[in-house]
Amino acid sequence: MSGEQGSVAGARTKKDGTGTNGAGTRRLVIVESPTKARKIAPYLGGNYVVESSVGHIRDLPRGAADVPAQYKGESWARLGVDIDNDFKPLYIVTPDKKSKVTELKGLLKDVDELYLATDPDREGEAIAWHLLETLKPKVPVRRMVFHEVTEQAIRAAADATRELDVDLVDAQETRRILDRLYGYEVSPVLWKKVMPKLSAGRVQSVATRIVVERERERMRFTSASYWDISATMDAGEDASPQTFPARLVGVDGARLATGRDFDSDGQLKGTAKEIRVLGEAEARALTQALANRDFTVSSVEEKPYTRKPYAPFMTSTLQQEAGRKLRFTSERTMRIAQKLYENGYITYMRTDSTTLSESAISAARSQATQLYGKEYVSPSPRQYTRKVKNAQEAHEAIRPSGEVFRTPGQVAGELDSDEFRMYEMIWQRTIASQMADAKGTTMSVRIVGTATSGEECTFAASGRTITFAGFLKAYVEAVDTEAGGEADDKQSRLPVLVKDQGLTASELSADGHTTSPPARYSEPSLVSKLEELGIGRPSTYASIIKTIQDRGYVWKKGSALVPSWVAFAVIGLMERHFERLVDYNFTAGLEDELDRIANGDEQRVEWLQKFYFGGDFGVEGSVGRLGGLKKLVDGSVEGIDAREINSIPLFNDADGHKVVVRVGRYGPYLEREVDGQSQRANLPEDLPPDELTSEIAEKLFATPQEGRQLGVDPVSGHEIVAKEGRFGPYVTEVLPEPEPLPEGATAAQKKAAKAKQPKPRTGSLFKSMAIDTMTLEDALKLLSLPRVVGKDPESGDEITAQNGRYGPYLKKGTDSRSIQTEDQLFSITLEEALKIYSEPKQRGRSATAKPPLKELGDDPVSGKPMVVKDGRFGPYVTDGEYNATLRKSDSIEELTAERGAELLAEKRAKGPAPKRRTTTTRKAPAKSTAAKSASATKSAAAAKTTTAKKAPAKKASTAKAK
Repeated sequence: MSGEQGSVAGARTKKDGTGTNGAGTRRLVIVESPTKARKIAPYLGGNYVVESSVGHIRDLPRGAADVPAQYKGESWARLGVDIDNDFKPLYIVTPDKKSKVTELKGLLKDVDELYLATDPDREGEAIAWHLLETLKPKVPVRRMVFHEVTEQAIRAAADATRELDVDLVDAQETRRILDRLYGYEVSPVLWKKVMPKLSAGRVQSVATRIVVERERERMRFTSASYWDISATMDAGEDASPQTFPARLVGVDGARLATGRDFDSDGQLKGTAKEIRVLGEAEARALTQALANRDFTVSSVEEKPYTRKPYAPFMTSTLQQEAGRKLRFTSERTMRIAQKLYENGYITYMRTDSTTLSESAISAARSQATQLYGKEYVSPSPRQYTRKVKNAQEAHEAIRPSGEVFRTPGQVAGELDSDEFRMYEMIWQRTIASQMADAKGTTMSVRIVGTATSGEECTFAASGRTITFAGFLKAYVEAVDTEAGGEADDKQSRLPVLVKDQGLTASELSADGHTTSPPARYSEPSLVSKLEELGIGRPSTYASIIKTIQDRGYVWKKGSALVPSWVAFAVIGLMERHFERLVDYNFTAGLEDELDRIANGDEQRVEWLQKFYFGGDFGVEGSVGRLGGLKKLVDGSVEGIDAREINSIPLFNDADGHKVVVRVGRYGPYLEREVDGQSQRANLPEDLPPDELTSEIAEKLFATPQEGRQLGVDPVSGHEIVAKEGRFGPYVTEVLPEPEPLPEGATAAQKKAAKAKQPKPRTGSLFKSMAIDTMTLEDALKLLSLPRVVGKDPESGDEITAQNGRYGPYLKKGTDSRSIQTEDQLFSITLEEALKIYSEPKQRGRSATAKPPLKELGDDPVSGKPMVVKDGRFGPYVTDGEYNATLRKSDSIEELTAERGAELLAEKRAKGPAPKRRTTTTRKAPAKSTAAKSASATKSAAAAKTTTAKKAPAKKASTAKAK
């Protein structure tokens, strides 16, 4: 394997001459994806060869095995960045891209010019630079940039090429080096102090902290209760509507408490004189005292209101809206948007801009006029501007491509269901952005009545009426219902009311309320929070959210993001010992500094030098001023108390014992000290931290880690225990301790002795069983499996009944057949087994089909009913076409239709499972073997003579990293 250290030397291309230089000039155009290559090739004509790089072609080494031999002895080889030589990165062509590089080099031999047409952002610019550095073309090179895949846009881009933007490359490469330094320096601390194979990241750690802090808020939260009275007011037969809802808001001039008046400790924020809290008894007594009393309208306030259209989509708002409206994950959103862009349906989907080109505005206004009428279009073109930190990335908003937008109906036959739904949403939002304001009126009414007990009670009612829908005709933004949002097109009409008008209450009801903890983050709300804090870039949010889930820091309960206990330990360590690295302002400030590099206002090498080794850099308390990342990490490791970091205090039990969660090498567990003795209990993996109450803790402690003793097996004499394991409850036998090995036994002897030790019998509990009700008799039955049912009289093969990972089944030789219930394991007879084997073997478990566990309604994509079934791999949701296994965080009881549809959509996006192919082993011809040997010899010789190429010294300050 060969590698080289990057430099920007030679990256700059000719400044003179843009566009096409003659009809006979042949050009190689390199894009990132094969789909895009196929799409744009016909637009450019026969003198252009269009090929894809299939993303990045080289990167920093992923591990020690990737480091070329000539660098293995270097002190910086582990990092892949020469920190003592201007932070020069060591790049290698990734193994899967070597053939692609060879192919591109071959194509370069037959062309006169090279056009690098990778994506129009920082990452795309960096990929273009890597191609330039790797291919080392001897022909002129130009950068070709376009934001939509249409014939007009592609031709215009070919006629207006430019140089490679080295500042933009610098910014992206600095990010890559920074993330490598951060991850490779901090992650080993987590391995030593928390758990192996964990990782830290500049943005992922901060995103995890946001989720952990919200869970902490929920754990600290104390609920408060308050009461009020709801009323149905009657304005008389002539009113329209005759009745309307109202709610008690004040008693004797004091405002009644609502949820927002309480803090997280359940205490009032104001004073008792300003706010009155009704208890249940008071509310019920007041309800009776107001029965059959007359009410009067004390005030009516009516105001006009105007709602302006939403701005066109940018990356972050597209992810949020697709999450709320379409129930897509951020990753799924970007994957679908990428396909729409590459196939020419929408403009580039990674953008911080909300602006539209003049042609796009014209297209949107024209289409809105045709579809809704002139009165629904804004009197003048609307342009949406916002502050964008990096102007070089601030191209157009996400919109339908072309100068004339195709309607959803025109593209419906070309797109799959997910693609169509997203295109329709983008199209609607773009059209709506050029439409007229929505107009309406709001009405606020106060109603008073005196109770028989003498209190003057004030009720409030509010209404909203839309008088002109405007842009709402085309598009209404989805709302976060958990946050109490209300759709912009929702109307609540009140009758025409005037001051001193008499009313009656047809219904009065005392209502109790409790305050709720802040909602957990969902993917859309986490994206919104990251954007609000200025952390990361919207184009990276999808990968960030996926990463923190893949790393086990966060899991999903429905659509909510729940932090794991490991995340609590990791964030606790980071906050105590590397506080600046997970500080929100610091992380957001890094983005600004990286943007300064993109704008050419900061030198990359100097910036990295100060960040890593320290210096006069950043604000007071920044990493640079604290001595740099290297000193911060090296100086903190010895001072970290692993036990303290991995102990998350919860509460004191009823006897005052401190209960904590310990994060151990093999996972989290509960612990408390009772009479000087440590008491431990396993923690279920699917129990959210804020739901671990003292009551649940007591139940878990009731089943200690050593298991619940059930008795002694009368046959073997071994003790039988029931335990709670990571993968569910089970029973097992406790074997006697083996005889100790003699002193001085070798490692090989110890290993051999361990291999000879008998393994205890185990058996998973049936679904109908529980540890606390388990009996010795039940346990022995489980441990008796597999049970011999009998022998097949024809073949003589033994038939056994077994309980497997995917359910109960029969086995005869290599032929397995599912049986319907777990109880049949003990009751099925040989005659019944032979009958099952006499029938044709059916795939899956259709022979013993059971009714669905739950019905969820129709899938929004296929339109077919979704049901939850119990399968060989556990419960799964299906619409009859696709099956999606439920995740460990999905409980059947709490599974919603939206979550079911999301699981099916993810399964559908992966496509059908590949069919198994039967391969026939053939002897390779001697010629092929010889050729392979010769090729290997040649490759080895080439690798042996490969040497690192040094960049010119004058460009050393601009070495690159992906």
